[in-house]
Amino acid sequence: MLGAIDLGLITGLMTLGVFLTFKVLNFADLTVDGSFVTGGMVAAMGILAGWSPLLATALGFVAGCLAGVVTGLLNTVGGVNPLLAGILTQTAIYTINLRIGGRSNVSLLNEHTLISWLRPFSSWQSVGVFAAIAVVFWLAITWFLGTDIGLGMRSSGDNETMARAQGVASKGMVVLGLALANGLVALSGALLTQRQGFADISMGIGTIVAGLASVIIGQAIFGSRPVWRGALAAVLGSIVYRLIIQLALGIGLNANDMKLISAVMVILALLLPRLPFFKQFARTRHEREIAKQALAADLARVAKEAGNA
Repeated sequence: MLGAIDLGLITGLMTLGVFLTFKVLNFADLTVDGSFVTGGMVAAMGILAGWSPLLATALGFVAGCLAGVVTGLLNTVGGVNPLLAGILTQTAIYTINLRIGGRSNVSLLNEHTLISWLRPFSSWQSVGVFAAIAVVFWLAITWFLGTDIGLGMRSSGDNETMARAQGVASKGMVVLGLALANGLVALSGALLTQRQGFADISMGIGTIVAGLASVIIGQAIFGSRPVWRGALAAVLGSIVYRLIIQLALGIGLNANDMKLISAVMVILALLLPRLPFFKQFARTRHEREIAKQALAADLARVAKEAGNA
């Protein structure tokens, strides 16, 4: 179980990236399957070259940001459909990743990495460290989305025409959002590479499915509003997703069936909320949240009036 939590926390950074693109920007970005590997390859080659593991990991993040910028420019400047822009960038990145690594698999056996001191992994110590990292980035994303730039990004995702009418540089917000999202995805890939001890050209296959499954499952269980809860639900959904995968393996399912299981999980997560029971549950929870907000507003008004008196 600890191993699944470890992986869930590491891929939680990737899930935050998917949350930014699909939920905040409303942008169907498929670049993540490639940028996940990019982060791992850049970090691995940097470590093998003798660079500081921290620097190598940071460069993996930057490489992911650049991948997101390319997708964003294809869409905003080139006018390419978001889905096609992501596919084009992902296809190009495959070759770039091979060029970076020089081969399809890069081993970090016996190399000192950023998280070598946590070995053996799948312990409460590693879970605590990865949880701290996930919390830091969750707080950072939540804070960022509350800033003027973050609010502009959210408005661009909700209604681009209205955001542009209010003076928001919506195209720039899309590029910035995609850069940050793919940077987080690449950072997740860099950390996973150092945990498993190698970077592989195929390690990104299905990343977008896993990310979507995590976001959908997390928000179905823990809610999606306000923003801090939606982002937290994405991270927690990543842990739940990994636990489900481990459970599936534990009951004897073939490891080769995991991609199929992931796809089925996404389908179920999309369809189940449409059932009457789940609709009623979501409606009740929404009404409860509205009641809490109204109560808080009333208490604030009463306190203000008492202070003025």
